[in-house]
Amino acid sequence: MMDFVSSELEKSRLALAAAKVVVPIDPNSAANRAYYAAFHVFTAYFASVGQSFSKHSALRGALHRELVRAGILGESIGQDFDFLMDLRESGDYGGLAHVVAADARAAIESAERICSAVHLLLGRTEV
Repeated sequence: MMDFVSSELEKSRLALAAAKVVVPIDPNSAANRAYYAAFHVFTAYFASVGQSFSKHSALRGALHRELVRAGILGESIGQDFDFLMDLRESGDYGGLAHVVAADARAAIESAERICSAVHLLLGRTEV
């Protein structure tokens, strides 16, 4: 199980790094990568406690139910994840709607806050 957790944390780290690189080139992709940084770090956390989800919406529900409402993570972390999920959906499936660079940068900041918070839950200091 720890190999899977480590793999998900590495995917999260790489997605966040990619998001930072592509902001000026493709804000839609930056928002996508920022979302996946958060998605993979939460996947790692839930795997560490023996849970997995087959849908993004299920992970979102668990995050709010088991971490935010339970007081383990602040409400702002839940709001950050919701923002990332909505922005990714807009960038990936929004048709004529596109993510602007300022929103992509805000997405990266949200993902960084999420990653830091989850790394603390996992007892890790590096992000």
